[in-house]
Amino acid sequence: MASLYIEIDINAPKQRVWQILFQKDKWKYWNTFLFDCDSDVPFQQGQEVYLSLRRLPDEEETEFEPLITRVQPNVCLSWVSSIPGFRNEYVFELQEIGVGRTKYVHKTSYSGILTRVFLPFIREDEQRGIKRMARELKRYVERF
Repeated sequence: MASLYIEIDINAPKQRVWQILFQKDKWKYWNTFLFDCDSDVPFQQGQEVYLSLRRLPDEEETEFEPLITRVQPNVCLSWVSSIPGFRNEYVFELQEIGVGRTKYVHKTSYSGILTRVFLPFIREDEQRGIKRMARELKRYVERF
């Protein structure tokens, strides 16, 4: 299974980071990687949501409908999206690393027969996108 990983330390409590990350309807204020396409549908385990992503700032958005697989407040949010032969899972974790400090971890895993076909074309841009999102989250959370 192929995967991507990024982590960043944020000078804010887990609860604050979670609040910003979990409110997808507010992503437009800080997130240039992932976008909420239907703010009426909240993150809820077992629920499909309608999102899009932009791996590079100047590219077209790619829309997808992931299934929310885990919502553990202040700790973890994950979803799975797939097409026949290609599946990816996004996991966002928050870890307390000190008083008022949080480690934000973003893991993306890919599986399926078409991974060898698609991943070489998106790996580098996807890694840049998740790094950009981590930096933007840190910047936004630490402003308040």
